[in-house]
Amino acid sequence: MDARDVLKRPVITERSMELTADKKYTFEVDVKANKTEIKDAVEEIFGVKVAKVNVANYKGKFKRMGRYTGYTNKRRKAVVTLTPDSNEIEIFEV
Repeated sequence: MDARDVLKRPVITERSMELTADKKYTFEVDVKANKTEIKDAVEEIFGVKVAKVNVANYKGKFKRMGRYTGYTNKRRKAVVTLTPDSNEIEIFEV
């Protein structure tokens, strides 16, 4: 799997911006990606060293539109912690 296929987009929320002070960055990732693939993708794309990867899976929510029912897409979110000596990721800078 290519590094650009593993990382879908950064998650920009109030909580994720607070975590950037501790060098923790949040990304939405492919649902089939494992922690090793996520670590390698972040290191390749941003040129930083990753210390730890935490992953959370989210089930799709049940939605109804008139008589049609279904589920939203399931998601996977990764919180990547950088090593203390590595640089910060620029896309999260305000």
